[in-house]
Amino acid sequence: MTLLSVNVNKLATLRNSRGRNNPDVVKGSLDIVKFGAQGITVHPRPDARHIRFDDVYALKRAIKVELNIEGYPAEDFMKMVEDVVPAQCTLVPDPPHVLTSNAGWRVKESEKTLRDVATRLRGKKIRSSVFVDPDTMADDDYALLGKWGIDRVELFTERFADHYGDADADKVLARYKKAAELARDAGLGVNAGHDLSLVNLTRLIQEIPWIDEVSIGHALICDALYLGLEETVKQYLKCIRTGYEAASVSTSR
Repeated sequence: MTLLSVNVNKLATLRNSRGRNNPDVVKGSLDIVKFGAQGITVHPRPDARHIRFDDVYALKRAIKVELNIEGYPAEDFMKMVEDVVPAQCTLVPDPPHVLTSNAGWRVKESEKTLRDVATRLRGKKIRSSVFVDPDTMADDDYALLGKWGIDRVELFTERFADHYGDADADKVLARYKKAAELARDAGLGVNAGHDLSLVNLTRLIQEIPWIDEVSIGHALICDALYLGLEETVKQYLKCIRTGYEAASVSTSR
């Protein structure tokens, strides 16, 4: 069944706004795990506007579930990842100035970078994942990633979320399912993330039940303002279970 990895960047954003340690990112992450999440995701950026490198080290020491570190593979980032040795490193083609991840890799144009980074991560026994946009991926790109030693792709789900519930929703979701099928056929695992929420998560899992992991941060923290953190994590886990069960019923008919 799909695992839930909670992105705790927004906890760090709130903390940094006052310059002290409230909320405590490590304590918040430990609570999120206690409430049922199976992983923690962080995305340290060069300007340290939310998660900082020292947070990454502290989380690695504290949590017993999978740590997923996202980011652009600049040399300082890669050295930190190799030192921390998380379960997974998700490679994102973010320039330093962007507000949030907003594009997938151009695979063929990035061959040397992705090959070299895959080799480094594999040498440390760190699972690699590459952030991809189904709309800009060629069908053969997935096989290339597998050939280069990449372990998984993370589907950039902004467009799925933007079109959820409108006239193009089924057509857009079909593109995501095809992408997940191409990835699976290439021997890649499949993750998903960006703008997933309590509104749309169940449908995504129902259509693509072999997704290994979803990474969710912004919507989950926003929901927690109203529902509380424990109840919010439980509701996201329920969305995953409901989607998975619906997919199982559909395939058994």
